[in-house]
Amino acid sequence: MDNSSSAIVFENIEKSYGSLKVLKGITGKIERGEVVAVIGASGCGKSTLLRCFNRLEAIDSGRLLVNNVDVSQPNFSNRQLRQLRTQVGMVFQQFNLFPHLSVLENLTLAPRQVLGKSAKESAQLAGLYLEKVGLFDKASAYPEQLSGGQKQRVAIARSLCMNPQVMLFDEPTSALDPELVGEVLQVMQQLAAEGMTMVVVTHEMQFAREVAHRVIFLDQGVVVEQGSPHQVLSHPESDRLRTFLSRLNAKELDVTG
Repeated sequence: MDNSSSAIVFENIEKSYGSLKVLKGITGKIERGEVVAVIGASGCGKSTLLRCFNRLEAIDSGRLLVNNVDVSQPNFSNRQLRQLRTQVGMVFQQFNLFPHLSVLENLTLAPRQVLGKSAKESAQLAGLYLEKVGLFDKASAYPEQLSGGQKQRVAIARSLCMNPQVMLFDEPTSALDPELVGEVLQVMQQLAAEGMTMVVVTHEMQFAREVAHRVIFLDQGVVVEQGSPHQVLSHPESDRLRTFLSRLNAKELDVTG
């Protein structure tokens, strides 16, 4: 099987924390330009899988290729790690902005320190991406002056400033008030339309249905089902997925009702 054109390839990867086995031999791939939604109950291994993709977590066994680089090798150097992080952007649930830096400073820090860009180049880049996420007027603001939705859009712009080839999103809307979710998903939808390779851990089934090319359902550290959003979300084959979706629907009805 030729995997050279794939953005991420993972073969039989396993990850444990002490005696707790979180990933149990997962195999799959993410194609370039593909948007993949990873769904499943809390604790099923979704976030751990995502964190392995940019080596925030090292896998215990198996093989993991990101942009044709084997990131599972035990002697993976700090130089290789920095290179990987420039290619693979990550947006976290809790934004992870530096509170003591302005929005502009948050965006220009990595391009200057990691990519070696000048202050002027970095500021131009930051302006470009702040405009893209609709926050050009907030460049001099500090994180505490922003809403949750604005913080997350700044976090997305910060990742884009590194010109990544892949974007990872770990529950990017779960810390937001419901009325702010839409503004973040809109930015993500725009990135998807522009061909960005994206892996999104999410509970937003509407986003998965409308934007993802493929949905992967994880349960207890294994891939139970995967396929098109229509196939996985509208025609689940396993009892585990049917149960997960019905619980999710019940929770949504509870909130809206």
